[in-house]
Amino acid sequence: MKKVNYRNLPLKLSFLLLVLTLTFSTSIYSQEGGDVMAGESLFKANCAACHKLDKKATGPALRGVADKYEKEWLYAWIKDSQGLIKSGDSKANELFAANNNSVMTSFPQLSDADIDNILTYTSQPKPEPKMKALPITGGGSNDSGASNAIVLAALVLVFLLLVIMLYLVNKTLTGIAKANGVLVEKEKKMPIWKVFAKNQFLMLVSTIFLLLAGAYFVFGYLSQIGVDQGYAPVQPIHYSHKIHAGDNQIDCNYCHSSARKSKTSGIPSLNVCMNCHKNISEYAGEEDLEKGYTTDFYNKEIAKLYDAVGWDVDNQSYTGEEKPVKWVRIHNLPDFAYFNHSQHVTVAGVDCQKCHGPVEEMEIMEQFAPLTMGWCIDCHRETNVNLKDNEYYEKIHAELSKKFGVEQLTAAQMGGLECGKCHY
Repeated sequence: MKKVNYRNLPLKLSFLLLVLTLTFSTSIYSQEGGDVMAGESLFKANCAACHKLDKKATGPALRGVADKYEKEWLYAWIKDSQGLIKSGDSKANELFAANNNSVMTSFPQLSDADIDNILTYTSQPKPEPKMKALPITGGGSNDSGASNAIVLAALVLVFLLLVIMLYLVNKTLTGIAKANGVLVEKEKKMPIWKVFAKNQFLMLVSTIFLLLAGAYFVFGYLSQIGVDQGYAPVQPIHYSHKIHAGDNQIDCNYCHSSARKSKTSGIPSLNVCMNCHKNISEYAGEEDLEKGYTTDFYNKEIAKLYDAVGWDVDNQSYTGEEKPVKWVRIHNLPDFAYFNHSQHVTVAGVDCQKCHGPVEEMEIMEQFAPLTMGWCIDCHRETNVNLKDNEYYEKIHAELSKKFGVEQLTAAQMGGLECGKCHY
């Protein structure tokens, strides 16, 4: 039997580790030594605002750009594109004209090694499209079906109990009738409704009860008119507050900028949308296949935005053909009720979620609060006036707090329940 030599085992393991390291490095570094990961970081920090890898944006698509131009020329172009154009370089002028004479930002701070890393990243092959998983429709539990079965079973049980009770009562009355003989038979000859009609007290009490109950239900029904809590209409262009305010944490006041200075929050113009979507033409977030919110769905909605503003994606320019978007209003106060957004948002410092609910979780925007008079009054009674860095209320707060004998005034104590505040 041959004896195994363990002396060279550490050396062999070290050699194997070196081979694995070199193999792994080939996936990170190109043949010329560029770092893909560093290149991706530099690309996102410097280039992604105007360029995409596989689609034209403000500038051309950059995947495979290292194969189209010489490296020394790319160094000069990236570091000082306008200088190269003014020098009369034919490639530079041709590229400048092909992209609507859009001036490219110069990056003299990038070294040749940085540019090599960026070019290595843009030279990576296009990834294969991911296969979409189909939602599982069978084999799972159905909560709605289970709850319906429980309700149905409960109703059947109640019905059976009523049948049994009626049977027992009828049997008992029949036994009593047989025991009392003729006396019971005579009493049974008069229907119960006649007995009830002859009793004037019961008739009076029943009439009053029916009138009060009818008035209660009619008043409750009429009180629902104009209360649209939960109203979530379908908009001409789908806008997800969950993606914008939730996933991307965009401040509400960025789009609804007039809420800080005006009575109304305003509907953002499509130009505000294009501040971001000029360079964001494709959705790159998570999908909800069960509800139909897929990448294709969101991309089609972005295409609707481009069609409305007249944005030509291929030429990265406006065509001038605009189409008005007929947004459906969700929150609508009656004309006789006054509400000022700036007083609540800027002066009082009230969060948007106080009235509009967790908008950062809403895929489809809906009316969260009832927006009734009672709801507003309750809020004024419960909400203390915010005095931190708020000189607007300092003097009146000092005087009224002595009057009411409290340290912290509510909006109601500040005059928030006066009729003229909301009804002018």
